[in-house]
Amino acid sequence: MSDNYGSCLCGTVKFKITGDFESFYLCHCEHCQKDSGSAHAANLFSQSAVLVWQAGENAIRKFTLPGTRHSKSFCKLCGSALPNVQMGGALLVVPAGSLDSKFTIRPTAHIFTSSRATWDSELEAIQEFDTFPK
Repeated sequence: MSDNYGSCLCGTVKFKITGDFESFYLCHCEHCQKDSGSAHAANLFSQSAVLVWQAGENAIRKFTLPGTRHSKSFCKLCGSALPNVQMGGALLVVPAGSLDSKFTIRPTAHIFTSSRATWDSELEAIQEFDTFPK
């Protein structure tokens, strides 16, 4: 069993997760594209890990898209995605980018690829920069 720590971009919200992740999905559904503002969301999933808010719990907001099971938690100050307990407490969904701890789990799969953004293919072929391009 491992401990992972995370926070939001502005540092107001801090959390600890004790336990292991069973899966790591890159979700290409239209909802996750809107949530992330990108081609996909990168979320870790656990049915057994325990989430403890260490700071800033009063800054957390949750949004559930009406008529769906799609929900997200975020910091009301900076908008960063945060862990979200779903399915009546049976599932913990953790945005991979919210973790400050280094973790070694690799993505399990791409999901909802039928909704994949049209520009999200063969990205390994484009130019790369270590920092912002000049």
